[in-house]
Amino acid sequence: MEKLVSLCKRKGFIFQSSGIYGGINGCWDFGPLGVELKKNLKDDWWYFFVQMRDNMFGLDASIITHPQVWVASGHVEAFHDLLVDCKSCKHRFRADQLEGDRCPDCGGELTEPRAFNSMLRTRLGVSDDTAVETYLRPETCQSIFVDFKDVCSSVRTKIPFGIAQIGKSFRNEVNPRNFIFRSREFEQMEIEFFCRESEEEQWFERWQQDIWQWYLDLGLDPAKLRWYEHPKESLAHYSKRTVDVEYDFPWGWGELQGLANRGTYDLTQHSTHSGKDLSYFDADTKEHFTPTVIEPSAGVDRTTLAVLCNAYFEEEVKGEQRVVMRLHPKLAPIKAAVLPLVKKDGLVEIAEDLEAKLRRKFKTYYDHTAAIGRRYRRQDEIGTPYCICVDYDTKENGTVTIRDRDSMEQVRVPMGEVAAWIQQRVTFERD
Repeated sequence: MEKLVSLCKRKGFIFQSSGIYGGINGCWDFGPLGVELKKNLKDDWWYFFVQMRDNMFGLDASIITHPQVWVASGHVEAFHDLLVDCKSCKHRFRADQLEGDRCPDCGGELTEPRAFNSMLRTRLGVSDDTAVETYLRPETCQSIFVDFKDVCSSVRTKIPFGIAQIGKSFRNEVNPRNFIFRSREFEQMEIEFFCRESEEEQWFERWQQDIWQWYLDLGLDPAKLRWYEHPKESLAHYSKRTVDVEYDFPWGWGELQGLANRGTYDLTQHSTHSGKDLSYFDADTKEHFTPTVIEPSAGVDRTTLAVLCNAYFEEEVKGEQRVVMRLHPKLAPIKAAVLPLVKKDGLVEIAEDLEAKLRRKFKTYYDHTAAIGRRYRRQDEIGTPYCICVDYDTKENGTVTIRDRDSMEQVRVPMGEVAAWIQQRVTFERD
């Protein structure tokens, strides 16, 4: 894990937020490569779960909502962690994350647990005396429930259907840890799928199958994935059933995505607190009813971390150590690097022209510094799936060498066919 964190900083995947001021615990910045990787991940999620389905619709709601939203959802009353402090070293912990009754850092005595609401507060208003206190959202789903009626009327759809959203959420985590796994600012990919209660079990199973397939399609090792079923006695107040997809990180199993049957809880709560009817009218059966909600909720940052952990490999090649990020080509920040064999004889000009043309199709990189082998290693380390070498044969017959990151095998391809050759291997399209 330490090697991966170092690589992420050194190569521009992920930095500590506000690093020059000592950093902010639980906050991270995604650098030039990290932002591309995360964008590719979100794009693939949207493609698989939204674009390819005729009953899914998107939403991008505001981060700050009316404070009554969080009263109705139960967060103001129930979104609490139990905290304890060490009387000796003064370190603070969540009680549910401790084993035993002593401080894990120094063995000191702990205080009695006390409740702490983990929502981040903010104030809206032009002056302190008139400002209204509200919260930065701790999850993205509540805005979907609040906008349920507006979405229904605008797209004129029928149940079953889903509303999807990707966006930032905020939680005042007591003990952020494990790099970007548990942060105070994070991003979620959530779906609220509305169906009849009589069909909830079949839709739950279908979503479970699709979620599992998506993680396999990302290239995650199935041996490092598992489902965890929450016992009934530990379910959240809104849940009838919850299962999690977990990944085996270097420190152990951790949740990537939850799949919950939220029943009619949320729409009923918001209908009661707002005084607005959030029931659904079925024009075919002439009945009003409150839909049941099946919720797939995935963490963008956690999935990104799983992808990075899954891709990191060290191996020996011809007596030398090679670090390679075996990212799925569709997720790789850079799809292809264009490298002239040497900086003379007109090869640089050909390579620069080729890279400029390919850049219109997908993310590329150009490099002519150092020996060609060294440049290959640089691209291996950041997960670039293909390196295109412009050499002397290029001047003779118009072909280039394309090197595969994982096998290191090389093939010659006419320059006019390079874009299509690579696009075929890096796109989101599925059979």
